[in-house]
Amino acid sequence: MSAKPASSASSTVPPFDPGDPLGIDDLLTDEDRAVRGTVRQWAADRVLPHIAEWYEAGELPGIRELARELGAIGALGMSLTGYGCAGASAVQYGLACLELEAADSGIRSLVSVQGSLAMYAIWRFGSEEQKQQWLPGMAAGETIGCFGLTEPDHGSDPAAMRTYAKRDGDDWVLTGRKMWITNGSVAGVAVVWARTDDGIRGFVVPTDAPGFSAPEIKHKWSLRASVTSELVMDEVRLPADAVLPGVTGLRGPLGCLSHARYGIVWGSMGAARASFEAALEYARTREQFGKPIGGFQLTQAKLADMAVELHKGILLAHHLGLRMDAGRLRPEQISFGKLNNVREAIEICRTSRTILGANGISLEYPVMRHATNLESVLTYEGTVEMHQLVLGKALTGLDAFR
Repeated sequence: MSAKPASSASSTVPPFDPGDPLGIDDLLTDEDRAVRGTVRQWAADRVLPHIAEWYEAGELPGIRELARELGAIGALGMSLTGYGCAGASAVQYGLACLELEAADSGIRSLVSVQGSLAMYAIWRFGSEEQKQQWLPGMAAGETIGCFGLTEPDHGSDPAAMRTYAKRDGDDWVLTGRKMWITNGSVAGVAVVWARTDDGIRGFVVPTDAPGFSAPEIKHKWSLRASVTSELVMDEVRLPADAVLPGVTGLRGPLGCLSHARYGIVWGSMGAARASFEAALEYARTREQFGKPIGGFQLTQAKLADMAVELHKGILLAHHLGLRMDAGRLRPEQISFGKLNNVREAIEICRTSRTILGANGISLEYPVMRHATNLESVLTYEGTVEMHQLVLGKALTGLDAFR
């Protein structure tokens, strides 16, 4: 058998693209690329010119306007169907998360909590009346939602939550506290998980209900361009139909977390990409000892290692997205993705900072901002240890949680 002529084979091979060294774009559809382009352009226009200022000030001004704009481009609850939601694929939602977090983790968190936690809980477990009441306004960004699970003394162990809802005639009376709640102080509706005599239940709580308050948490060194709050429920009286009827027990909130963790698998690669691109451009232009530092072997080794981990992570995220679209994605696989991608994203940010030297700590560059944000992403919606134990149990069949 004669070999195919080298000239014929090479004519079909595209040139090497430093921005897409594995050719992952070839796996995307035209619609995938269009969704990515829309979100990337929105972030470039509305976030990147201001994000360093917002981060330094520790605030996210105009969050309600930003939410409405995100609703207008279909980014809120985008992988849900009906009720004004875009009905996008899981891959398209992931690409949106990547582009949003390439701007800032706080912006991706706004979208993730809105769509993958608060909206998803109502869409998946709510009554038709609850869906009709809340989802269209949330999809449009007219109503911001939050998700109350974590408590001051119970983070990784939600089964030990103290927030409690008791029956009082036909009503429910909800009492307790939730902590580290994204969007809490600006939300119009909160999905709150509480213990009841029948097990853990979810409640749809209008934030203007008497006894409900959401003081904002200040003095954060991470996710500074994000609204983070405590939720306080002091005998909040709710009607009987405030409870989510479709689920009882921890599988409800944990199912929502799986949906949100999937977005983090993609989003963390956005933060990593932004940091890598900053380091690559800096290495091409910064001169030391008479030539750009990108011409030195040690710098090239750093860039090569970062590129390998970045694009492996994107490839992993795309694979998980295809499995989600096919209805075959398991929670253990999501843990696999979050554990790997966030951990590698932090390392990429740290290595990028070494290439930028002292400039790496300046807000003129995105690297330190992404690095500090990822310290929060590393531990929220499941710490490293929790995901290691999820995988450990799956691998060995032995439960090491207790």
